[in-house]
Amino acid sequence: MESPFQVLTKAFQPQYRVNFSLERLDGSIVLTLSTDAGVAAKRLIRNGQLQDPEQLQRFIQSIRFGIAIEQDDSAPKLLADMTRGRTGLRKAS
Repeated sequence: MESPFQVLTKAFQPQYRVNFSLERLDGSIVLTLSTDAGVAAKRLIRNGQLQDPEQLQRFIQSIRFGIAIEQDDSAPKLLADMTRGRTGLRKAS
């Protein structure tokens, strides 16, 4: 089984450099995605998100969506895919 850090790294490499730093004593981690042009995204990951694969996938999708909005390129397609359930997440019953 992959660690949550491996999952996050695989989700964003090779497009971004992926860095983690301990932010708080409660176990929260800061994920920083960067390129040669600078920081593309910086997000706080709660310990619970790291421990739950479904929450981790939602976290990854939210970062991708945020970057797409900021870059104004693929946000509509990504949103359509997310609403059609193509995120790799299980649908709630």
